Amino acid sequence: MTKLEISGQITFLHAQSLDETRRFYAGTLGLPMVRDQGSCLIFRAAVSAYLGFCEHIEPIPTGRKVILTLICDDVDGWYARLKLNGQNLIDPPVHNPKYAIYHFFIPDPNGYWVEIQRFDQPL
Repeated sequence: MTKLEISGQITFLHAQSLDETRRFYAGTLGLPMVRDQGSCLIFRAAVSAYLGFCEHIEPIPTGRKVILTLICDDVDGWYARLKLNGQNLIDPPVHNPKYAIYHFFIPDPNGYWVEIQRFDQPL
């Protein structure tokens, strides 16, 4: 029997404003928008991982209910870049020994928390 494999991943979430969402993910974070479906936008977060935002999906109440984690090597570089661009950063990067990560958060225009993170030990 042939082994079945998954070739990619997309997480779809509600968007309050596609224009603000596009500005944040493509402009602020620099993620390439790979598909504009009219009522949905899809951004590439990594080689085969994507974030999708749609107007027709029901919203999740704001707060720490969804965390979109973007993994990188240079957490401090991302923090400096976003701070220089005047972004609303929640706190500076910190080490979290419980989860063995170094990270910070930035809210997106839809109320989701975006976490920029590095694992102490790569996955």
